[in-house]
Amino acid sequence: METNPKKKELRAKAMKLPLTPGVYLMHDSSGTIIYVGKAKVLKNRVSQYFGSERNHDNKVRQMVARVDWFEYILCDSEFEALVLESSLIKQYQPKYNILLKDDKGYSYIRVTAGPWPRMSEVKQIEEDGAKYIGPYMSSWSIRETVDAARKIFKLPDCNRRFPQDFGRERPCLNYYIHQCSAPCQGRMSEEEYNEAFAEALDFIKGGSSTSVQSLTEKMTLAAENMEYELAARLRDRINAIHKMKDRQKVVASRVEEQDVFALNQGETHTAFEVFRFTGGKLSDRESFLTEGVAPDAEARSEFLRQYYSIRDRIPPVIAVDGPVEDQDLVARWLSERKGRTVHLTVPQRGEQYQLVQMCSANAAESMARHMGSTGREASALDELRRLLGMEKTPAYIEAYDISNQQGADNVAGMVVFENGRPLKSAYKRFKIKTVTGQDDYGSMREVIRRRFEEYKAFQQRGDDTGFGRLPDLILLDGGKGHVDAVQPVLDEMGISVALFGMVKDDKHRTRAIALSGGEIAINSNRRAFTLVSSIQDEVHRFAISFHRQQRKQSSISSTLTGIPGIGETRAKALMKSFKTVTAVSEADLETLAAVPGMTMPAAQAVYRYFHREEPSSSVAE
Repeated sequence: METNPKKKELRAKAMKLPLTPGVYLMHDSSGTIIYVGKAKVLKNRVSQYFGSERNHDNKVRQMVARVDWFEYILCDSEFEALVLESSLIKQYQPKYNILLKDDKGYSYIRVTAGPWPRMSEVKQIEEDGAKYIGPYMSSWSIRETVDAARKIFKLPDCNRRFPQDFGRERPCLNYYIHQCSAPCQGRMSEEEYNEAFAEALDFIKGGSSTSVQSLTEKMTLAAENMEYELAARLRDRINAIHKMKDRQKVVASRVEEQDVFALNQGETHTAFEVFRFTGGKLSDRESFLTEGVAPDAEARSEFLRQYYSIRDRIPPVIAVDGPVEDQDLVARWLSERKGRTVHLTVPQRGEQYQLVQMCSANAAESMARHMGSTGREASALDELRRLLGMEKTPAYIEAYDISNQQGADNVAGMVVFENGRPLKSAYKRFKIKTVTGQDDYGSMREVIRRRFEEYKAFQQRGDDTGFGRLPDLILLDGGKGHVDAVQPVLDEMGISVALFGMVKDDKHRTRAIALSGGEIAINSNRRAFTLVSSIQDEVHRFAISFHRQQRKQSSISSTLTGIPGIGETRAKALMKSFKTVTAVSEADLETLAAVPGMTMPAAQAVYRYFHREEPSSSVAE
């Protein structure tokens, strides 16, 4: 990691700052502002940047390495500092602040000209002969509406051309799940298609209620005219609209106008999700992925101020998924921008809590797409991070378990989970060397020491793969005693990694996470519980399988080493050549003698052992 040659000089300057609120601006060597921050006490906050880097995330370290000088502006209050900071961030767009791109713009529904028209959501109007409906502010709601219209009226969303592509290919999946009428197979006439398309446009323009009323009138008329096939088709469309409205109720809010925020922190990025409700219904949704991670409360505070700096509408209620740094000041800032009171809440139960959880799941899904994992895995890692009080998501987890039989064949297993998934290529096995008898604490200390001695050796070679990679989290299969036994080893070696134990109940199921000083119950944290249980089961399986393998080898080795003239080295050579003791017992004398390291007398001893022959007088001689 790059270090700043001016660090001592900058710290000395920071230590002379006043103990008052203010805003500070970090500049690089070219004079560009690369970070803007606020502080309740300038001296304390700014000096932290140029002290120990142990608690800095990677983004802060990069920023500090590039600071050439800084300036500051004194403020009369924390609120004045917050307002000024928000204004300066918007003005200078510093590289290391959370920056949101205002790409909202307008959206349109594009309707192609000619027969067999198609509809789609687009960002701009072009001179292409198509008809454009709009503009609309929410691209998300338009995409959802267009998609719903296609499904309700069973219109195609493929690129097939009609009538040119009639019958060329089999119908797609949408036909079989009753979401398309398969015009590509000639299953509906152009007249029927255009009628369904016109009804879909009416649905988009007039809304579901108007569309249902119009379709009901048409259905009644068709039934009176005994056009039962048409009436049934219209009935199905009405039912599809009702089903869609039922699904929308899942994301409805009793609060008429509000926004819901949630974040999910990864190893290097943070995903923010926003649900916007108007009229008690989800009207818009936005996702942002920003570089860097920060303490949750700090990240929420900066994001909220950035977001409402680029959005005109501020609702009276804003629900977030956790604490916000300077929450009262941020709420005051929002209220002054809106011109009326804005309530900033952290729901703990009920409908609002469910909405926040849904928003959080979508933030996890955004992070999962970035990480190449699943939403469930990203959500579990973020839940575990919050549960353990970690600033950074534990993307790379190492877990350890000791296995022996009454102190014999003492071994350990190490498994690795990366982004919530087993990374089997990084698994390691250890034979305990310095501990005899059943001493799990001593064995675990030996394993951890050997692992991080390897880490230091890898670092000296400039190799950050395998043992050269520092884990984000270490989990030990055991309770507080294991944590207390191992933590001094990490401290002595200067290794700063979060360390916890995995505690089982009397039925050998994961019950809690142990730390020095107590336990953290995880049963109520469903996703984190599942992840930790999987890790504990996997490391136990891996360690015990290695132990059984060692016991088997010990048994085999003791069988061969019981033969006169066969020591450990020759026993290993025999097993390497023959794989099993049975194969050794069935080998002839010449084959045994041909094994590397064997002599004819040793081969004869092995042969006699398995064939129960007494030494001949010639051999004795």
